[in-house]
Amino acid sequence: MRIFVTGATGFIGTELVKELIEAGHEVRGLVRSDAGAEQLKVAGAEVHRGNLEDLESLRSGARGMDVVVNLAFNHDFSKFAQNGEDERKAIEALGSVLEPGKLLVVTSGTGLTSGGPGHVRTEDDPPVNSAAIPRKPEQAAKAAAERGVRVAIVRLPQVHDTRKQGLVVLLTQMAREKGISAYVGDGANRWPAAPLKDVAHLYRLVVEQAGPGTTVYQAVQEQGVALREIAETLARGMKVPAVSIDPEKADEYFGWFAHFAAVDMPASSEWTRKALGWEPTGPGLIEDLTNMKYF
Repeated sequence: MRIFVTGATGFIGTELVKELIEAGHEVRGLVRSDAGAEQLKVAGAEVHRGNLEDLESLRSGARGMDVVVNLAFNHDFSKFAQNGEDERKAIEALGSVLEPGKLLVVTSGTGLTSGGPGHVRTEDDPPVNSAAIPRKPEQAAKAAAERGVRVAIVRLPQVHDTRKQGLVVLLTQMAREKGISAYVGDGANRWPAAPLKDVAHLYRLVVEQAGPGTTVYQAVQEQGVALREIAETLARGMKVPAVSIDPEKADEYFGWFAHFAAVDMPASSEWTRKALGWEPTGPGLIEDLTNMKYF
């Protein structure tokens, strides 16, 4: 199949491009820089210049493709609302040029899924629809689905290796800056996680096996890792104290990140595993954090 990948030289995209090419697919990757273009050439992919804000570059990249995989997102949280709007426009642009029956793979998150504290989020749960959360990738894909384009939603947890670990990277940065590794209250709230290589493999299975209509998949290996365990592992690695922060004072330490630091959002991938035959085998989040080079 001919596959257009945005975010092709990013954390997940780099692994996915490699896996797709090894499986015999033809890959076109969206890049902004000369370094990114060279990386794609070495991997054996076609280079397509553009970015998420250049909607015509997205449309021209997606036109004529069998599959489009959208992995790109600007993670500058100081512009979270604008980045969410840019993502919405990008998804709509990508879907607008795909022919009916072709596949649009949209990246979402288990943290963007409805569910109160303690609720284990599943593929059947709808996305959050709140003004407080500006990212709405799943809703943005509806226009493509209404045109007869197949849509696959991939919800990501904390995707990790020994270099990066999703939102955990922000906890690491705060611990370095403040000299303590903190968690809120008893730290029993949980975040789901999955290893990078297994997540890339899941995307390939989605590309090859997604059915008609709109289907949701969850890339979860570990249903939930307690924030206290994460914070204590970071503390050992950086040789700083692990400290509990009173919920009422969480804003003082975490700032805008206080909500994420306290949220309990376990998630399941039981249906996804059965539907795709996906069995993640990589290391757990704590193992990768333990083996990370902190200095």
